[in-house]
Amino acid sequence: MTCIVQKYGGSSVADLDKLKRIAERIAAAKRQGAEVAVVVSAMGKTTDRLVGMARELGPSPPRREMDMLLSTGERITMALLSMALQGMGLDAVSLTGSQAGIITNDRHNDAQVIEVRPFRVQDEMAAGRVVIVGGFQGVSYKRDITTLGRGGSDTTAVALAAALDADRCEIYSDVDGVYSADPALVDEARHLPELSYPVMQEMSAAGAKVLNAHAVQFAKEKQIAIYARASFAPGRETVVRRLPPEAITGVQAVVSEQQITRVRISGKRTLESFDRAVRLLEERQVQVKEVNLSHVAEDGGLSRAGFVVSSRNVYGWKHLEAELAELLGEGIAFDHDLAPLSLIGEGLNRNNQVLTATMNMLGEHGIPLAGVTTTSFRISLLVPRERIEEGVRVCHRNWIEGRPLLQ
Repeated sequence: MTCIVQKYGGSSVADLDKLKRIAERIAAAKRQGAEVAVVVSAMGKTTDRLVGMARELGPSPPRREMDMLLSTGERITMALLSMALQGMGLDAVSLTGSQAGIITNDRHNDAQVIEVRPFRVQDEMAAGRVVIVGGFQGVSYKRDITTLGRGGSDTTAVALAAALDADRCEIYSDVDGVYSADPALVDEARHLPELSYPVMQEMSAAGAKVLNAHAVQFAKEKQIAIYARASFAPGRETVVRRLPPEAITGVQAVVSEQQITRVRISGKRTLESFDRAVRLLEERQVQVKEVNLSHVAEDGGLSRAGFVVSSRNVYGWKHLEAELAELLGEGIAFDHDLAPLSLIGEGLNRNNQVLTATMNMLGEHGIPLAGVTTTSFRISLLVPRERIEEGVRVCHRNWIEGRPLLQ
């Protein structure tokens, strides 16, 4: 029997009418003989409202209590969807992340799935029930409720699909797959019918919102194909899977992220200061990225260091900035007016042509650069936040528009 895991995002389950339509889709799959497990997000803007309520009580809410609070959003959705299915005559049961066996580490707000024990899910499916699982949440080995970070319902779905040895994992949202840029910013953004795991993972980490980066990593490790589709507009889709080398090369997408903070550290004991700053952030369970250490001094110290934090996803970031400033004094500075513009694709850094051409192109448009980082599949350039949308359009026009998808 075919086993399918479906995930429906917040916009797909934003109200009761949409929940009923989702229930009809699930019922159709069930009637075709498939075993179905469904992962759901909180309805509409529920998570944002809960975060807002917490922040009214204090600027830096405790991370553990935030997990307790935010996990309630998905519980509402899963119970209502189960009721809708039962109202249509289908046997269904809702399960929390912990009831579904989603085991995580003890890192609150962005926990990592370390194991899935799907025994309860398998038992319910074997009894003929549709299983509705609250996404975005799990339980730590300390038996605390944890959440998996923004977009974590994708991770729940992929992890569950792997544990169930599902035939496919379908991710439904309000867009029909992945595009070469945000269609809200770029009118000529292209629909991408298929992507490799590394390219999709870099896109997600760089700011693309269709799929969660951790989910893609999990899918890559377990070799699970992800089908990204629109909930209410059947037709096109993006399939994320293992692709043969050289299948698609060149720039495939231009991605940006708005809310980041660059942290700069300098002084005679920069390495020690950098270590203290990163240790504090690790204690607060805040991830750093784009780390750079440079200008080695004769005494073995470093005169400059820095990193980037996706501050949008950090509750109480301003409070943390104040802690860092108190810890390090004048040796630390924060840049809030920058945004990363990223080119994503296969083989971008086999030579310097894409990098140098992009830097020259942005310079011709008067867009200054504040930093550059690269990986095997990504070139990221820090530019002024007020110029980020212009930069995305310039790069997309140059690297993608008018060129065939298969380069």
